[in-house]
Amino acid sequence: MTGTLLKIDGLTKAYPGVVANDAVSFEIKQGEVHALLGENGAGKSTLVKMIYGLVKPDSGTMEMRGAPFAPPEPRSARAAGVAMVFQHFSLFDALDVAENIALGMENPPPRRDLAARIRETSEAYGLPLDPYRTVGDLSAGERQRVEIIRCLLQDPRLLIMDEPTSVLTPQEVEILFETLRKLTAEGVAILYISHKLEEIAALCDAATILRLGKNVGTCVPSETSAREMAELMVGTELQTPKSAGGEMGEVVLDVSGLSMSSPSAFGTPLRNIHLRLRAGEVLGIGGVAGNGQDELLLALSGEALTEADAIKLKGQPVGRLSPNARRALGLLAAPEERLGHAAAPNMSLTENALLTGAVRKNLENHGFLNWTRTRSFAEEIIERFDVRTPGPENAARSLSGGNLQKFVIGREVLQAPEVLVVNQPTWGVDASAAAAIRQALLDLAAGGAAVIVVSQDLDEIMEVADNFAALNEGRLTETRPTRGLTIEQIGLMMGGAHGMEVAHV
Repeated sequence: MTGTLLKIDGLTKAYPGVVANDAVSFEIKQGEVHALLGENGAGKSTLVKMIYGLVKPDSGTMEMRGAPFAPPEPRSARAAGVAMVFQHFSLFDALDVAENIALGMENPPPRRDLAARIRETSEAYGLPLDPYRTVGDLSAGERQRVEIIRCLLQDPRLLIMDEPTSVLTPQEVEILFETLRKLTAEGVAILYISHKLEEIAALCDAATILRLGKNVGTCVPSETSAREMAELMVGTELQTPKSAGGEMGEVVLDVSGLSMSSPSAFGTPLRNIHLRLRAGEVLGIGGVAGNGQDELLLALSGEALTEADAIKLKGQPVGRLSPNARRALGLLAAPEERLGHAAAPNMSLTENALLTGAVRKNLENHGFLNWTRTRSFAEEIIERFDVRTPGPENAARSLSGGNLQKFVIGREVLQAPEVLVVNQPTWGVDASAAAAIRQALLDLAAGGAAVIVVSQDLDEIMEVADNFAALNEGRLTETRPTRGLTIEQIGLMMGGAHGMEVAHV
């Protein structure tokens, strides 16, 4: 590491009702991996959007290599050497790798030359890509490679990465870290946003911590424990989720021979899924994104219909029942995509509470909506799950991703389900909020509910699940007790290894 690459001095950005960034100042050095930490709503996204030219600051200045830096748009930021890999991929499934990369370039070279550059660059950094493969056929890890290579072809001096490991297996994480170390050895600085604090400690040289829009301190992650970093982020002592460890009851959900094609042209069909879930049990289902998680949730929730007998709730076939009919019987679900699937972006939180709570919370009667009761339900969710918002009349899209996640999970938990299926319950959520959500799921199970947690966060699965199974190419492995499983064994199961191959790791 040498001199300062980017200097941020007093950046402030306010929106109606909230100051997203309040006089934030810090520096990023050349060749440094610099973590940006903070709980949901702390101002991380707004800050990197200002660096990338997506948002204009109200006050404050930036300098890039000693020169004034105030990009009016992302094109200007890229020209100055800033590249960004977003948490949500911006790729077109129907186009191939080279076509997607060309769309992100100002003046793309001829297709054959671009394909050669993609091969050369991707292999040089240990992220091999076939430029002619259709993106819709790629795994989540391979899609992330496309985003990274697109950035590397811009010859960046600062690479911003937002939650880059949320869709990767442990083995893929190691490959990514090796790539990032190669980049820093060449003098590239990396601004790294992640809620996985163990990764921060392993990878990052320095960390800046935001709380309520302000820079509240810095630390050296390798010399600071994950708990200490989490407590710096939230300003209070971090509570560790605890299981009551009660006895499991009768089988409440029985899935047998579940096969289903994917509604998406690039989705993964389910192939002969079998699982049995008992009252009081938390079953963790792991898998790299794109291996059938979305399809499994659609099948269990009733958004996609199956053979009636393929799914039984307390012995009753429900495979042909609608989502509301299943909700009435006690089978509830929370999908991964919070904005647009779990919540309607332009509707208020009160209206979003109504969308799934109408049946079990008695929010309507003979077609007439009870808005007083609905608003009270929304307020209960906001209070119980510490959702940071001015009030229940605010639109879902106005919330940060983590706060909307807390609202979505809280909305389902507070309906007292008998079976709850959640996909990525703490995706993009800070350590404090993640602990609260996991505790709510454990409390639900302790009260006799059965819970399925579909997650790519292996630490999460190890923390909350009694039993574990992995999805790979639409097939579910046999269920195994979580106790005694290593992270490496789980990673191999997620990658498609079975039986003795896993047992002898």
